[in-house]
Amino acid sequence: MNDSVYVGNAGKDAALDRGWLLGHFKDADDPRHSEALEIKWGVHPKGDERSRWVEGEERTALQVLVSGRFRVEFPGRSVTLREQGDYVVWGPGVDHSWFAEEESVVLTVRWPSVPGYAVPESDRDPQ
Repeated sequence: MNDSVYVGNAGKDAALDRGWLLGHFKDADDPRHSEALEIKWGVHPKGDERSRWVEGEERTALQVLVSGRFRVEFPGRSVTLREQGDYVVWGPGVDHSWFAEEESVVLTVRWPSVPGYAVPESDRDPQ
């Protein structure tokens, strides 16, 4: 086996790390470790929402709708991803939040991968 190859299933692997498949938060010897970018397979039940806004964003992000209906909130603007493949991109300095209008699966790519944006366990909504 080659230790620099990882084969998995996004749905199963995502359940192990709050949806995140790749990023700085994976062990340094894991092929999914990256400081260049982060990838998330987000599975959201209807009504799921981010418990608080991301403020002072330093990264660029791409969010692609795989299934469902998903709203991304920006200051003074809402974007609703309705059809499979709909996507939104935003850059550094853009505060945001989100809300699952229907049960949704969203693929998120962010770069670079930097610590400091996870919502602390104590601030998360009970699930």
